[in-house]
Amino acid sequence: MKKFAPVLVAVLGILIGVLSTVTFNTYMEKKNGLKVQYQDWRKLNLILEQVSRNYVDTIDTKAVSEAAIEAALAKLDPHSVYMPPVELKDAETELAGNFDGIGIQFNVPNDTAIVLEVIPGGPSEKVGLQKGDRILKVDDKDIAGVKFPQDSMVRRMKGPAGTKVIITVGRGSERIPFEITRGKIPVHCVDASFMVNDTTGYIRLTKFSRNTFKECQEAGVMLLSQGMKHLVFDLRDNTGGYFDEALLLSNMFLRKGDEIVYMQGLHREKKGYKADGSGILQNVRLTVVINESSASSSEIFAGAIQDNDRGTIVGRRSFGKGLVQEPIYFNDGSGVRLTVARFYTPSGRCIQKPISDDYRLDIYKRYSDGEMYDADSIKVDSTQTFKTVKGRTVYGGGGIIPDVFVPVDTTKVTPFYMAINKKVTQMRYASYMFDRNRDRISSIENYDQLDRFLDSLNLPASFRDYASRVDGITATQKEWDDTKEYLLPQIRGLIARYSKLGENAYYKMYLDVDTTLRTAIGLD
Repeated sequence: MKKFAPVLVAVLGILIGVLSTVTFNTYMEKKNGLKVQYQDWRKLNLILEQVSRNYVDTIDTKAVSEAAIEAALAKLDPHSVYMPPVELKDAETELAGNFDGIGIQFNVPNDTAIVLEVIPGGPSEKVGLQKGDRILKVDDKDIAGVKFPQDSMVRRMKGPAGTKVIITVGRGSERIPFEITRGKIPVHCVDASFMVNDTTGYIRLTKFSRNTFKECQEAGVMLLSQGMKHLVFDLRDNTGGYFDEALLLSNMFLRKGDEIVYMQGLHREKKGYKADGSGILQNVRLTVVINESSASSSEIFAGAIQDNDRGTIVGRRSFGKGLVQEPIYFNDGSGVRLTVARFYTPSGRCIQKPISDDYRLDIYKRYSDGEMYDADSIKVDSTQTFKTVKGRTVYGGGGIIPDVFVPVDTTKVTPFYMAINKKVTQMRYASYMFDRNRDRISSIENYDQLDRFLDSLNLPASFRDYASRVDGITATQKEWDDTKEYLLPQIRGLIARYSKLGENAYYKMYLDVDTTLRTAIGLD
């Protein structure tokens, strides 16, 4: 018997393996109604096993297995992805609506982080950090003037709630160290909300996070109280987020029984969603603004509004991401986002654009094909026609095609404008002006005060002098004349950001030169 013991052990092992596989398959079939095709995937396991047993050198098995996972998912679609623990945590933190940190927003226009906003009630406000402070050190690490990576700055400032960090800032000629106890910081998704005129309100939404519906509801109530009859809802560059927040947002505007979206996939039965009629903005006239970077949940919302003839869509064709991702989590903190279905608008249009080898270059192709400048260059699939509730024809083929097209405006792009953009001269100039006028700007509380102050600065002469003196960039009189109408509102907005009016002031100042918003507002 000793002679046959190894054989018996091997046979027993095979039987146990087979029984385990059968048991697992049976369990999965009962749990999910899906049959696990183990034999189809066995080759991958065998290869990894052979590598582990026979490879010439020591192997980092975790790195090899993660590379295999990434390679396998790459054969599916661009949005089915593996996410290592750190990457997954960062992605979910961004959408969760809050994170642990010190509670500031900053920018790095000239190799030094400058505080743009101190979040009210946050740890930094409690100890006295202010807009315009220059962050010089985090604990004992110099981060100013040393080309310190911006993402590394963020990681050093973030940390578990309750832990401490020392932030040393420059304020005028002083260096001031602040000991800050990190806490839970809310992440806002509504960048701006204000009245454009007596009857038109404006909301800019940057992402669909866990706070989206709550923040939009609060903004809507505020604007209604100020007399809003028409809302311009800006979803440009909003790449999406949580699906349920898109449903809640759509429900704010649609009437009871209106279809919002449905999803369907090979292993997912068709499932649709309808409005329940409880929305507070059902009677407000609506214009939705989108562009080529509006994606996912933004497209669900825009498609629902368009197909129900609830509002007018203005801008350029949206990105075309209509895939349903389900998360799969692993014990090590990593995870997979796997595409399991597609989203369809109420009329039956598939939001997802075709996936090809040059999928990631699609936006560049839109420029080269002329789509960004001319509505007639939009590649419409005339074989995919659908009807809105009122019988209007809309087209499939990917993305949401706007009702009113607004091209990219290139008329103001002079050599001078391109040169200052390259060196972000405008942002650095705004910081420079805040340093010189900190007390006055910090005390401004309304737009009349703000306009009077900005008018007093002689910005055309001051900015041209700064650009020439600091960056060596000069403009001919013709270049300046061609650029100033577009540039000066931008400069005013960047300075206005440092006032108590914050982002609202920036976007309100920028309205004058935003051709897409001017078109949307002009629909009154």
